[in-house]
This record gives sequence, structure tokens and C-alpha cells, in this order.
Amino acid sequence: MVNFVRDIRDPEHPYSLEQLSVLSEDSITVDDKLGRILITFTPTIQHCSMATVIGLCLRVKLKQCFPPHYKVDIKVSPGSHANEESVNKQLNDKERVAAALENPNLRQLVDECLYSSEL
Repeated sequence: MVNFVRDIRDPEHPYSLEQLSVLSEDSITVDDKLGRILITFTPTIQHCSMATVIGLCLRVKLKQCFPPHYKVDIKVSPGSHANEESVNKQLNDKERVAAALENPNLRQLVDECLYSSEL
């Protein structure tokens, strides 16, 4: 499963989320029976301003790789972010996610993180 997201680049660093230990094999759970995916990631610092961008990148990538009936939940690891509850709420609110992805600058940043390794 980590193969789908391992090459996503961090928005602030020239390294992948896996290289920075933001993601690991243990942080991803897939339940094919229920059609659910849970990703828990650990931002590099407690006040990471890019946590929501990282979550958006994960969501976009998984939506591309899995059938639409899968429910994707994305959260920061418990205690890993100063605004944990707020970040988790933003990452799992369909309207907020859709609005964020309609922002051309934010969408460009997400695309750069997703596709920079393919260029």
C-alpha cells in the first residue's frame, strides 16, 4: 500500500514523505471488505504549516489509485501536531477539501508534490 504514496514529495523539502518518516507502512490501513483506507501521518514538526497540504496530497493520490467507493480517512498521528483536531477536521471535510482543490495555487502545489518525481 505504501507504494501508492511513497513518492509524494514534501511541500517544503526536496524529499519524499517516506524519506522524512512522515509516512510508513504501519501508518496505512486498508480494509478491502469495508472499502476503507486510514492513513495516519506524522508531520516533521508540531507546528507544521503544511500538514493540510500533505493530507490533500495523500487524498488526491489515493482517489486516483482506488475505486470511488473506498472511504479515505486521513489524520495526523495523535500528539504530533499542535492543531491536531483542526487539521483532522479539515482533511476529512468533503466541502473543505473540494474548495481547497479549486484554489489554483494550492492545486498546483499538490500536483508538484505528486508528480515532481515523474518529471
